[in-house]
Amino acid sequence: MDNEQPHQELVKCVLVGDTAVGKTRLICARACNKHVSLSQLLSTHVPTVWAIDQYRIYKDVLERSWEVVDGVNVSLRLWDTFGDHDKDRRFAYGRSDVVLLCFSIASPISLRNCKAMWYPEIRRFCPDVPVILVGCKNDLRYMYRDETYLSYFGERSTFVRAALKSDLVMPDEARAVAKELGIAYYETSVFTYFGVNEVFENAIRSALIARRQQRFWMTNLKKVQKPILQAPFRPPKPPPPEITVMVGNYRQDMYNMFLAQTYTDLILVISTSKFPVHRFMLAAASNIFYRILNTEIPDMGGRSSSESSMVSSTFGEATTADFNDDTECLIRNESRTQRMWEHLKRRSSYQALPLIETKRPSDLYKDLHHPLFQSIRIIQVDNNRSNSVNQTIVNLTKLVTSQALHQCLKFVYTGTIEIEKELNNLQDIKQAADLLELTQLSQLLSKPQTVLSSINDEPSPHICLSIKENMEKHCIGDGCFSDIIFELDDGQMKAHRAILVARCDVMRAMLTGDFREAHSNVIVFPGVTLYTFHKLLCYLYTDEVPAISADKCLNLLELANRLCLPRLLNLVECRVIEDLTLISQNETNETVDHCLKLLEPVKLHNAHQLAEWCMSYLCVNYNIICKYSIKGLKALHQDNQEYLREHRWPPVWYLKDYDYYQRCINEMNKELKNSRRDSRSDEEVCLCFTGGKSKQRLASGVNSGESSNENQIFNSTVNSMNNIDLEADVDLNL
Repeated sequence: MDNEQPHQELVKCVLVGDTAVGKTRLICARACNKHVSLSQLLSTHVPTVWAIDQYRIYKDVLERSWEVVDGVNVSLRLWDTFGDHDKDRRFAYGRSDVVLLCFSIASPISLRNCKAMWYPEIRRFCPDVPVILVGCKNDLRYMYRDETYLSYFGERSTFVRAALKSDLVMPDEARAVAKELGIAYYETSVFTYFGVNEVFENAIRSALIARRQQRFWMTNLKKVQKPILQAPFRPPKPPPPEITVMVGNYRQDMYNMFLAQTYTDLILVISTSKFPVHRFMLAAASNIFYRILNTEIPDMGGRSSSESSMVSSTFGEATTADFNDDTECLIRNESRTQRMWEHLKRRSSYQALPLIETKRPSDLYKDLHHPLFQSIRIIQVDNNRSNSVNQTIVNLTKLVTSQALHQCLKFVYTGTIEIEKELNNLQDIKQAADLLELTQLSQLLSKPQTVLSSINDEPSPHICLSIKENMEKHCIGDGCFSDIIFELDDGQMKAHRAILVARCDVMRAMLTGDFREAHSNVIVFPGVTLYTFHKLLCYLYTDEVPAISADKCLNLLELANRLCLPRLLNLVECRVIEDLTLISQNETNETVDHCLKLLEPVKLHNAHQLAEWCMSYLCVNYNIICKYSIKGLKALHQDNQEYLREHRWPPVWYLKDYDYYQRCINEMNKELKNSRRDSRSDEEVCLCFTGGKSKQRLASGVNSGESSNENQIFNSTVNSMNNIDLEADVDLNL
């Protein structure tokens, strides 16, 4: 052969087998170190004869053929052959050192042909050459049901089909054929690169051992080991399914609620412009509005709490008993307030009210003495439910423009504003945000123009974080400015009609349609607890779901499915999976028990992603289920049990192959231990054989009663022991 180096052993390796079993791919993977993708592997097969000419043409191929195996420099030459049975391959068998008999894991016919056709042909042309049975494409044992793998066959010809489970050759079947033929068996995969280098290294060992038997005088082949037993291929652990969350319409729903102006209880007036808004939204976004609108005093003279609160906020220590509905309370400055107070005392009788314990009059007046507010009044209006409600009207000064106020209110509802390209309205919006105490909007507008360019797009999560936290704390937790009460199984919870109608279609139909709930302020909601309804309101108000444990998620999933909220279903699924993942890190069986309990109920509530995740987790931990939770497994439906057995990891064929591998390793260790014991016993006999006889002779002499010659016996024994020591030293030196 050309390009050979001195002191090297040339090994010719010939690969034979049926067409399209993977011979050429295996040679390219070893000689060219080519890692191929799945699309390349599934491309149309092109039969080739990749023979010795490649070593003459490509220098890099020749360099990769040089290898050191057990201290021997080897140049491995790979020969590819035809897969047709009627072709003549005697030119390839000539002077071959080892033959790899290849078959496809996904083709039982190719394995049968190895026994019926290929092995007799090899023995006819190469009677004394070692043969190794090689199973190619062993990755198909777990990829035959992979979606990526199956997607390639949908676009290809109908004559090409994917591998089926019934077509797969298991390791014990191939090993039985190899045992019948009296040859070794290995498996390879070009896709995962499993066994590619290992099979060729052991092929080189087989060739060198056969050469050593013929050329026993070659000292460089004495250290060559026998072919090493191949460890079983464990398929990769299947990844957990990805959970996709439906894109929400929270921003659009809140903006529609702002534009629809339904169930509004506060009107902001600037000059001739009016902005109907919701008190709970302004209270959650603005500290100044929360302090003014959330002031409460005892109800006096049949006056509504909202009206009494507003009047008390205006006048501090006392209020009148009979105000007209259109009475306007000016709060421009202290002197003007005092004049109005004296004027009202002359017009009507009044009654002094006790001070609010939580707020001193001076502090309350300080909140109201604000340059933004001009006047506040309360009126009663009729709503769609044929009853009157209080409406608060706040007149603002000209320090804020109507356009700037509109943008601030839009930010309160949606977290976004509209900025013109010239940024002419930027200063007005920032001034309005400062007066309204919208801290996050003020900080956002103080950033450079490059940061402001993204404010018209989807807002960042941290922009409205403070508003959502205040809504969860005040609107949901405290029920601030609520107008509806839900009677639940274990208590009551307050809410706001406006946001329920805007965020949930079922709630909109219930509260605006011709139903009894549309005309009632108290709605009975059976089968729901406070814990579950609180999570629902958190989603409706903030578009987020707080952390939820796996053992309390079924009621929330049922409620989300009943109210037709698919995004809430997805968010709950994510929260439950996070909780189960956290529990699984404790190395306990608690996660398995939760998955067994949740698998079938969540399917009834259309939580299919959570069911898929639970099924995947149970498949991966099937051995733990069989060991600790066999009762929970038997309680599942028969179809689910069959699915778990079918998709368990590791699969049954791997467990059998691993058990065979362990038994072989144990037998090899026993043989090695016995051989070492025999060699050690041989050394002991060689060194101490004479000493043992002398000791026996000494013992027999003492027991026979030769007491008269004790000194002679002692002297002779010492001399004999010295002779034994000298002989032992001589043996050790030799």
